Amino acid sequence: MNIAFIGAGQVGAPLAAHLAEAGHTVVLAESKPGSASVAEALQRSPRLSARPTAEAIQGADVVFLATPFGANEAALTPIADALAGKVLVDCTNPVGPGLSHGLKSERSGSELVQSLVPKASVVKAFTIYGFENFEDSAYPDYNVKAAMLFCGDDAGAKARVGTLITDCGFEPVDVGGLVQALHLEHMTLMWVRMVRMGGHSPHLVWGALRRPSRA
Repeated sequence: MNIAFIGAGQVGAPLAAHLAEAGHTVVLAESKPGSASVAEALQRSPRLSARPTAEAIQGADVVFLATPFGANEAALTPIADALAGKVLVDCTNPVGPGLSHGLKSERSGSELVQSLVPKASVVKAFTIYGFENFEDSAYPDYNVKAAMLFCGDDAGAKARVGTLITDCGFEPVDVGGLVQALHLEHMTLMWVRMVRMGGHSPHLVWGALRRPSRA
């Protein structure tokens, strides 16, 4: 797939590198020349490249949004028309004071993102863990992969994102429509509280176990 990343920090950079190494064409969107975060991310894989944001978006089928949540509106508004017909993977989370939900749980951040880019297909994914598990998703001592829960309203868009989740080493678990994004954001906040404040290892992931049906 042709993929563009808006945001090349702790979340965007490792995901971009993994997808590039998996064989996808991955371009980092550069909002201004000489971006330090983009330059650092490019060192992760020789398969990565960078272009001005408009060019990166134009050539992409799937666009990852991996900016701080507070930057989403400024990042998306100028390119809303350019995102028409594209899949937008929302990797962001609205976080408020005291690790509360930044939108007071009245709506999800992904629904707000969808309102900013109404002609794109927004899929919430790559949000329920910290960046450590985007750097390395492998848990070789277990016979299951870490689960990556994702949601969205467009089945075709979710199918594409499910493939990318697999390529990043996770098991894709489709939890439904974009209405579920609020619950995924609370799941992220729970992980952050457990790990950043509660002393749990950052290498803590969820697993999806399924009992075979019996006749």
